[in-house]
Amino acid sequence: MTTTSVPTVATATGMTLSASLREGTRDQHSQAEGMEFIDGLVSGRLGRDAYTALAVQQLAIYTALERAGAVLRAAGDDHGLVFDELTRVPAIERDLAFLLGPDWSAQVTYLPATLDYAQRLVACSSDVTLYAAHAYTRYLGDLSGGQVVKRMVQRHYAVPDDGVGFYDFPQIHKLKPFKDVYRDRLDQLPLDDEQVAATVEEARVAFRLNQAVFAELGERHTSA
Repeated sequence: MTTTSVPTVATATGMTLSASLREGTRDQHSQAEGMEFIDGLVSGRLGRDAYTALAVQQLAIYTALERAGAVLRAAGDDHGLVFDELTRVPAIERDLAFLLGPDWSAQVTYLPATLDYAQRLVACSSDVTLYAAHAYTRYLGDLSGGQVVKRMVQRHYAVPDDGVGFYDFPQIHKLKPFKDVYRDRLDQLPLDDEQVAATVEEARVAFRLNQAVFAELGERHTSA
C-alpha cells in the first residue's frame, strides 16, 4: 500500500467526503446494528446456521462489489480506492467450504434482497462515486464493527478461525492506520457539493439494501 500527498477536498460546509459519509449515515448505521437478526447473531440467540446464511449472502454482495472495483481499476477510474488488501471473495469461499463442505457451491441460495443488492452494485462499475459509497459502507464496516461480529460468532457458536476468514485482513497489519489511508483516498476524490450529496445518498441506499438482507435473514432465523 502506497500513499500520495494529494490535497483533500472539502465541501462548502467544510466537511470532507469521509466526514460527510460518517455524519450522513449515522442514523442508518444505528438502525442496521439494532436489527433483530444482527442483535440475535452477536448475542448468541441464533445458531451457526444463521451465521452460515449470512456468509452466503456476503458472497453475492462482495462478488458484485469487487467485480465493479476491478472494472474501475482496469479503466484507471478507481482513484486509488481499490485495494487488494480488502478483497473478500476468496476468504468467503474458504469460509463456506469449511462451513458447508467441499460441495458448498451447490448449496448456495441467495435471498431476493441479496439479489437486489448485487444488482445495484453492478452500476458501480461505471461510476466511482457509486463505488465509493458502497465500498465505504462495506469495507470500513468490516474493519470496524465486523471485528466485533467475528469475536461474538467465535464466542457463541464455536466457529474456529477456518470459518471466519472473511473478517481477517492478513495483509493489513494495523487496521486504524489503514482506515485513515482509506478515508484520505475518499477525501481526495474531486467532487463538488452536489456529487458529495449524491455519494452520501448512495451510502444510505447501501445501508437500506443491507437492512433488507438482514430483514429476510431474520425471517428465516429466529431467536431460540
